[in-house]
Amino acid sequence: MFERYEEKARRVIFFAHYEACQFGSPYIETEHLLMGLLREDNALTNRFLRSRASVESIRKQIEECTTVRDKVSTSVDLPLSSECKRVLAYSAEEAERLSDKHIGTKHLLLGLLREEKCFAAQMLQERGVQLSPARLELSRASHDSVVSERAKETSLLLQFITNLSDGADQLQTLVGRDRELEQLVHILCGVTRRNPVLVGEAGVGKNTIVDGLAQRIAGGSVPAILTEKSILALDLSPLAGVERNLPWLETFQNALSAAAEEGAIFLGDQLHVPVSIRLGEQALSVGELLTRLLVSGKIQCISVATSAEYNKSIEKHRWLEQYFEPVQVAPATEADAIKVLLGVKGDYEKFHGVSFTDDALTYAVYYASSCIKDRQLPGKAVDLMDEAGACVKLRNATLPEEVTEVQRRIQFNVHRMENAIANHEFEKSRFYSDEERKERENLRMLRGKYKLDERVVGTVTREDIESVVARWTGTSVASIRQTRSERGH
Repeated sequence: MFERYEEKARRVIFFAHYEACQFGSPYIETEHLLMGLLREDNALTNRFLRSRASVESIRKQIEECTTVRDKVSTSVDLPLSSECKRVLAYSAEEAERLSDKHIGTKHLLLGLLREEKCFAAQMLQERGVQLSPARLELSRASHDSVVSERAKETSLLLQFITNLSDGADQLQTLVGRDRELEQLVHILCGVTRRNPVLVGEAGVGKNTIVDGLAQRIAGGSVPAILTEKSILALDLSPLAGVERNLPWLETFQNALSAAAEEGAIFLGDQLHVPVSIRLGEQALSVGELLTRLLVSGKIQCISVATSAEYNKSIEKHRWLEQYFEPVQVAPATEADAIKVLLGVKGDYEKFHGVSFTDDALTYAVYYASSCIKDRQLPGKAVDLMDEAGACVKLRNATLPEEVTEVQRRIQFNVHRMENAIANHEFEKSRFYSDEERKERENLRMLRGKYKLDERVVGTVTREDIESVVARWTGTSVASIRQTRSERGH
């Protein structure tokens, strides 16, 4: 019956059977199938259930609404309920609709949503998961998968890219730089010279401007021509000096072109960094490869460079001027840098679990400006703030021993469960799965007990900033304070 099912989908059925036995159910119901899906494919379910709380609330709702009977032995072959049979039939239809040869977890999710009156579908709908949007999103993903399977292009490209648009909510907040960001958008929407290059010294925030664009795209605050775009950070340095054959090179070029057709804008600095790959006895510059694609209009790029790097590239490769439009990014003033730190401090407070005094941020800018000469504002002040936050966190943050012990037991049980499944020792895997679930509940209670999700482990003060500056510059804190006193700060 399950010959067409992918391994993950089979595991979902296995866990659905296990959950039904735990509840003492005479049938495998749709809610058991959903629980198996939540356990087996976190990437899929987290894609639609945006928070961990939503996932955990489903199990709680099932436990509250289900009549719990005596456990049934897992050796009993429980039948599928009528609803569950229809879900599996719908899953097969969804696989055919997406031109997929095998039935996977995504098809099971769509099958559950199609059986719209079942308990599982109702729980998903309550949490905002609807059939049509889910089908559309998975259809797009399936299309990408087909392309990847046909030419192995996407999987090849993934070795060298990071999708900034997918993780836009994790990027650093952009404060200021409205002029530069608007200029960037205008160039990308152009017909000629539609490839911007951000030119500025180290630390002025060139990459943060690109992050700001990724966040705007994710939020839909861009012209219509950019709404379906995504920004892929391209790092080809692993290719340097590596020998490849001609078919590999052709596949790689096709991968870049295919990604561009899907709306990718590439971010990279390879236009001025001499990266080359070997084809037998010959060497081919990656710049030459990108040149071909840029000149033909097959790809669109954002590049970043210092002034020296940009001028050197223009002198060596005059073609850059025909296709790239520079966006000058000047260093921030001290006043603007303070605004930047105040604007992003929430991100760093959340990450480090600390709080920053306004005085600490003001002096981070002052000391960065007066004591650190090899970089520009606001970058060097942000780095100083980040380092001080990390130091205070490490100085004060220690998890309670019982929390670390529970975390260790969870990891141990997960490892044992995975080994048991790999060895087809399903009785053992069920036991370890049950143990893992118990420990996760213990961890949830302990996090509440110690208020770990709310805890601020320390406050970053001016003195913490001074300590980091002293370590970076090899100067004593007393000397730094003396300089501050002489300058009237």
